[in-house]
Amino acid sequence: MLRTALLSALLALCGYASATWLTHDFQVWTAEGARRLEVALQPVVTPPVVADGPGMTPQPLAQWLAAPGTVTVVDFIYTRCQTVCLSLGSSFQQMEASLLQDRATVPGSASDSPWADAGKRVRLLSISFDGAHDTPDQLQAYARRLQADPAVWQFARIADGAQNAQLLRRFEVVVVPDGRGDFEHNAALLVVDGRGRLVRIFDQTEQQLALDYARDLARRQLP
Repeated sequence: MLRTALLSALLALCGYASATWLTHDFQVWTAEGARRLEVALQPVVTPPVVADGPGMTPQPLAQWLAAPGTVTVVDFIYTRCQTVCLSLGSSFQQMEASLLQDRATVPGSASDSPWADAGKRVRLLSISFDGAHDTPDQLQAYARRLQADPAVWQFARIADGAQNAQLLRRFEVVVVPDGRGDFEHNAALLVVDGRGRLVRIFDQTEQQLALDYARDLARRQLP
């Protein structure tokens, strides 16, 4: 009886230790949760890939993202998508409206605030992972359909296939061709700081939380 009790206690202890290790001390229970926690604890540097797009000459993506005092909210899309990308586009439209309001705020006015000033330094970037199809012209047409204001929201692609795959791996964006010309992919809002590092990941439905975090980060980066 005592032996059985000791064995049960040992198994329970092992199970607890394993669960603690697998869930980062019970802070997460899913792979996506672990990914978000790891990024928050250890920012991810943008790899050396070249991006281009409407109004964007070919240049290292890290160079475009690394603008001191600026914060960029990034999503990954493809223009032929009729499912999750539409939801991402809607989230970005809502964030764009808030950021345009920030930019319209007059310093010293009743509506002026540190949040509004910081919001003027927040940008949106949609990156297509279907670079072979989504040329700058295609991205421009897509931006027009979404009524995106290039002062706030820009679009880009990584034309080189190997570099595109490298970026997806580094940011842990899962893209699987479905064999019919479309893709299955995960969706999230990725916040990149003024040093070009991925520092936080939010669910696509958490656009307000992502925007508030980006504004706060921009505020903390102000000189």
